[in-house]
Amino acid sequence: MRMRGFEVLDCMSYKRAFFKTNVRSLKAPPNPPFPTKTQNTTSTYMPNSMSLGRKRMFGPFLFVLLMQPMVLSAQKMIRTEQQLWLGFFNQTRFSKRWGTWLDLHFRAKDDFVGAPAQLLLRPGLTYYLYNDVRLTLGYSFINHYPGDNHRNISQPEHRPWQQVQWFVRPRQARLMQWLRLEQRFRRNILNDDMLGEGYQSNWRLRFNSALFLPLTKKRFDKGGLQFMLNDEIFVNLGDNITYNVFDQNRFFTGLVYQVTAHGQLHMGYMNLFQQQAAGNQFRNQHTIRIFYFHNFDLREH
Repeated sequence: MRMRGFEVLDCMSYKRAFFKTNVRSLKAPPNPPFPTKTQNTTSTYMPNSMSLGRKRMFGPFLFVLLMQPMVLSAQKMIRTEQQLWLGFFNQTRFSKRWGTWLDLHFRAKDDFVGAPAQLLLRPGLTYYLYNDVRLTLGYSFINHYPGDNHRNISQPEHRPWQQVQWFVRPRQARLMQWLRLEQRFRRNILNDDMLGEGYQSNWRLRFNSALFLPLTKKRFDKGGLQFMLNDEIFVNLGDNITYNVFDQNRFFTGLVYQVTAHGQLHMGYMNLFQQQAAGNQFRNQHTIRIFYFHNFDLREH
């Protein structure tokens, strides 16, 4: 059954099927789940240390897949949307310890290009613990263009944020991860035409993991092409968060072209699945995502 753009799901049927499946899975296996002394646990294609590295890289993506049944079992109404996201990222390093962060975004909605959705500016100051471990303190300004509950006026949002970012660089791949804490301050809305006094606020925690796999001999050099898997999970925190502690998950897959030694063009598809504040409404967003990443090291000049 469909209701004005929402899909109504039979939650009880899903829960009964999910319960029966998991009850059967509780039966003890006929053999112990650990290897015996006579079993050879060494990989035939790479050393144990390399196999362990791959498990660590794919761990965040497996975690997201395991969470999906819990999310789906609670959903009642899903709204489907289409958006286009354009973004520019820059990290500039000007000394051994200090650098800057900047990213700019424009997002369009309504069949990808029908109307503007958001404009985002996010600068920051970065401290380099090591070359591959960085701490950033920043501020974001987001303009939410007219939407469902503010049809004729934009809603501003101010968002201080703190982040730790780290890189893993094995020979056959690259892994980038960050953990970010945000403090969100969104202006209250009085009606479709007027903003209210004050702000609604909450904390939000984000974990982002991106895996890069080279597809050509040039690998990560200029002209190289890579396959990318990227997932970011969001969790809401705060006394006013009741039904949507899980905020959203963003899963991206696409291609990365190495434009220069310091510049990358990312193009692909992103699925955004978000739980709304009411708890029984969800947003399933299909997104075309095009980002350009640029790193600039002033110490080289």
